[in-house]
Amino acid sequence: MSRAALLVLADGRFPAGGHAHSGGAEAAVKAGRIRGAASLADFCRGRLHTAGSVAAALSAAAALGIDPVALDRAADARTPSPALRVAGRKLGRQLMRAARATWPSAELDALAREFPKGAHQPVVLGLAARAAGLGPVDAAYCAAYESVSGPATATVRLLSLDPFDATGVLARLAPEMDRVVDRAVEAARRVIDEGVDALPAGSAPLLEIGAEVHAAWPVRLFAS
Repeated sequence: MSRAALLVLADGRFPAGGHAHSGGAEAAVKAGRIRGAASLADFCRGRLHTAGSVAAALSAAAALGIDPVALDRAADARTPSPALRVAGRKLGRQLMRAARATWPSAELDALAREFPKGAHQPVVLGLAARAAGLGPVDAAYCAAYESVSGPATATVRLLSLDPFDATGVLARLAPEMDRVVDRAVEAARRVIDEGVDALPAGSAPLLEIGAEVHAAWPVRLFAS
């Protein structure tokens, strides 16, 4: 295993399409729920423990070799918002293109054939980590970090927030991210014996509602 591959996969410049998505931050900014660094921290913490936790567990399970089709169904069941399901599959399709070019893999090829319009992004992320020789912990860290780094980066653009303040938010969330990853990997390992119902299903209704409202905007800076 090359741990340096983790840096490539987690790098915001990896061409996986994440830069076009705000993780719900654009809708939250317009609604007044994100106004500065303190409210960004609250938003990211909530996202980490809900959508981030689910994504981390799905990615860890895929990296362990759990059936990705079953995991994709589990991801769909944990994403009530049609707008978020569309966004998740678009991100999955773009990540798939980048991952197959970077780490060719028969498992990635098979998933691409099964879901030509895109599998859910966390599932693709876990298989990409597996193809890169990484393990479930690495995959979970990528997913958890992405769940908060996307909104933090987007808020810099949306509010002209000081990038140092946004980065400080992410740094202060690091201990909680460690705990989320630990629980996600533990849940992913239980899937081997208990099935996908062992995965977390934390909900974030405001993210879901915000995604539906955001999808109807005639003009928006981010895709989701």
